[in-house]
Amino acid sequence: MARTPQGKEVLGKAKELLPKARTAEELRMLQAVILPLEFGFSLERTAAVTGVSKGWASHMRMQFIRGRTLSGMKSRRGGRRRQNMGYEEEKAFLAPFFEKAAAGGILVVSDIKQTLDSRLGRATALASTYNLLHRHGWRKLAPDTRHPKADKEAQEEWKKNSQTSSLASKKNGLEKDRSE
Repeated sequence: MARTPQGKEVLGKAKELLPKARTAEELRMLQAVILPLEFGFSLERTAAVTGVSKGWASHMRMQFIRGRTLSGMKSRRGGRRRQNMGYEEEKAFLAPFFEKAAAGGILVVSDIKQTLDSRLGRATALASTYNLLHRHGWRKLAPDTRHPKADKEAQEEWKKNSQTSSLASKKNGLEKDRSE
């Protein structure tokens, strides 16, 4: 024999919110509350009608009964749950480093990491520091492999002439010393 469904105290609220449901998820939640109480559906039958598993139908019912209504039942993942600081705190923390870099200084990540560790009172990963900088629009700049205004022909000419003449003068100087 099945247990009698809980939530009779919220049945009126569920009926009132049913026409206001905007998404299929909201509709399923309200149906999971109304069908067992109003029509005597079992949990298995409620799950079959709403198109979810038995466990999920029970979960949705209990969420609504506990007070998580249409506005409070959005449990989508996202955001920063284990953040060390809020975005504005991070911005204030990085401001001195960015000002120094804007004035011609160099942004040294190891210094930022040490300051971050001391502020948080624990060690953090270097990747956390890079993620922090990335969130605030900073990126690691690497030097180019060559100068953008470099003249390849002039460089090759210089290599040919300067090496030959310097090596030749060294050889000539050594040969003269040996002959004497």
